[in-house]
Amino acid sequence: MSEEDTPEPEKPAGTDEEGARALLFDQWDITGIEYNDPSTERYITVTPIAHTMGRHAGKQFKKSELSIVERLANRLMQTEENTGKKQQALQIVREAFEIVHERTEENPVQVLVEAVENAAPREETVRLKYGGISVPKAVDVAPQRRVDQSLMFLAEGVHGSSFKTTTTAAEALAQQLTGAADYDVQTYAINQKEESERVAAAAR
Repeated sequence: MSEEDTPEPEKPAGTDEEGARALLFDQWDITGIEYNDPSTERYITVTPIAHTMGRHAGKQFKKSELSIVERLANRLMQTEENTGKKQQALQIVREAFEIVHERTEENPVQVLVEAVENAAPREETVRLKYGGISVPKAVDVAPQRRVDQSLMFLAEGVHGSSFKTTTTAAEALAQQLTGAADYDVQTYAINQKEESERVAAAAR
């Protein structure tokens, strides 16, 4: 086989056309991210792209293929005063990552993954009706819903900590991420996860 027929080696994932390492927000390396929870690993996607322009919209279960960073930004927009402000939400996430890095000296993407894993509830309750009587029943939470719930808890914690207070949204998000990554029960997301599992345990 001649040199002209020799195929070019494939570029490793996470690199651009010139072979340079692609970075999230042009700053954070996404390679080498470690996952501690095998059940949610396939639903926590990490990519250098933080804004896909809604390419997944209208496609069932496609949300799990989105970057977890973009999903977090989307969650931050789901309040009346922030609806549709994608660039503002991404800027909050960017600033929060910088604060997290200053405080922990760790890759903030890794901190986010750990926070999502720790804040994901494993049990919750559903209501079953028996002869007109509503009875709570404990059920296991599907891995994809665990990630959804975790992101919701983080976003609610940010909103509650920053709305009509002197704390900025970026500061509130940084506190939620570091607290959840360290499994601090004083953090809103971890507190909600513990409460959900406590109620489920009582309904077994």
